[in-house]
Amino acid sequence: MIDRVAPGQADAPPTPVPDPSGHAAAGPGELAALAASIRAWGAALGFASVRIADVDLAHAEPGLLAWLAQGYHGDMDYMANHGLRRARPAELVPGTVRAIVARMPYVPVAGAHAQAADWRRHELARLDDPATAVVSLYARGRDYHKVLRSRLQQLATRIEAEIGKFGYRVFTDSAPVMEVALASQGGLGWRGKHTLLLDRDGGSMFFLGEILVDIPLPADPPESGHCGSCHRCLDICPTRAIVAPYRLDARRCISYLTIEHKGAIPVEFRAPMGNRVYGCDDCQLACPWNKFAHVATVPDFDVRNGLDAPDMVALFQWTEAEFDQRLEGSPIRRIGHERWLRNLAVGLGNSLRTALSGTRAEDAALAARIRAALLARRETATPMVQEHIDWALAQGGPPAQPPG
Repeated sequence: MIDRVAPGQADAPPTPVPDPSGHAAAGPGELAALAASIRAWGAALGFASVRIADVDLAHAEPGLLAWLAQGYHGDMDYMANHGLRRARPAELVPGTVRAIVARMPYVPVAGAHAQAADWRRHELARLDDPATAVVSLYARGRDYHKVLRSRLQQLATRIEAEIGKFGYRVFTDSAPVMEVALASQGGLGWRGKHTLLLDRDGGSMFFLGEILVDIPLPADPPESGHCGSCHRCLDICPTRAIVAPYRLDARRCISYLTIEHKGAIPVEFRAPMGNRVYGCDDCQLACPWNKFAHVATVPDFDVRNGLDAPDMVALFQWTEAEFDQRLEGSPIRRIGHERWLRNLAVGLGNSLRTALSGTRAEDAALAARIRAALLARRETATPMVQEHIDWALAQGGPPAQPPG
């Protein structure tokens, strides 16, 4: 799950870190020139922005500890297992003195987003279509872990070609690193009230990645916050997961519930999920800064398998083999077929309730399709999926009795 740990305290000036590397002999001018080259090489690889961050995150440690103490990480045990190491990159990779932080936009180029005057409004409108499953924008194309890791590795290789061997390690949402805190410290943006990184020129619809390095590059200054008095992200959250500005309770977040959570989805959150079957973009779609969101700069994030407007019943009918085959290379495949069916069962239950409240002939037809799909899957489903199917069927009330 993308780093959404609340900071707890305002950004503080970084403390100088002694340079243990063999690159100390390079002068300030040479290091500044190298940093400028790194930004240019990153842009050529599809990154919208590349910055250099100091790696002292001591100011973020109290917020991390408080977030964990409140249990807001849910059953993401890996968040607690690494503890303060998340705020100490130099402990994770000894010798680290800087982080090259980068962001890459992911809004798909093709489809409605290319034509719509306000694609955010288009996305929000899809939440009212009971026949359609909503998959988070970031997950409609290729797995971002693979895309960013590959391109960050290419950037590291280009640096190595310029200066020779150096110590580094590439990460993208794949290690105990406070990515948002690092990116904010390096000036890529500021942490928004929804806890995601925001940039004045690109909103928040982007992925983050970093290269921890042993080169004492000149660090970029942090970006100040620009959320002001706005609280649209808090207001729109369907499960009230943003419990306060800059603080997220993952246990209530639909992204967490549909992706990270391994067990049954708590009943209290099923109806608010609506037709969101993988992730949730509501807080980002409501954010005014995302009118500046960039479309993807690489084709990897183009929509696959029609996931920009998929038929929910059709997705529920995929066999496990179809799930694996169709979602090869997709981040969705990581949750497995069982959790995919769990999520879809909840979505179908909500859509069944909506369809039955309609008065059109197509509403009745959709309700019949949903019931048939749920019943067809029920007998062979795992106990967890079966329980969600039973809940979904109950959303339509008792089956009609034949006249007697």
